[in-house]
Amino acid sequence: MPTSDSTTHAINARESLRHLAHTTRHLTDPGEVYELLGDLSGAITSLAQSLHQIGKVHDNLEVGQAHVAGGARTGRATSYAVSWELHRAAQILTQAAAGIDRAHENEARISYTSPDPLLTPRQSSGAPTNNGLRR
Repeated sequence: MPTSDSTTHAINARESLRHLAHTTRHLTDPGEVYELLGDLSGAITSLAQSLHQIGKVHDNLEVGQAHVAGGARTGRATSYAVSWELHRAAQILTQAAAGIDRAHENEARISYTSPDPLLTPRQSSGAPTNNGLRR
């Protein structure tokens, strides 16, 4: 059961990304790629920002506020490890967003035409000859 708006949004984001992963398996229109890349770049940038902000929660904990079996020092060290990994993951996502942005810029230069059914190779059941024609 979600405990905050942030948790609810994280659950919705996970489900949306799962659906996106499913639908892009069958992507056939290259004309959709430009918009997808733009939206994904923005989504990853927002995710990176969220991870930095969540990491700051651990950055700003008071001494003795985090507890792990083994004492307050262990709790603080573990909290620091959480913060480090979240900030590191956010930086990796920032780099991934930059790569998507570059792909998005290149995609903007491409125009697509519908395939010509007369030029599209057909599958044949006969044995091809040396020149690729059926006998």
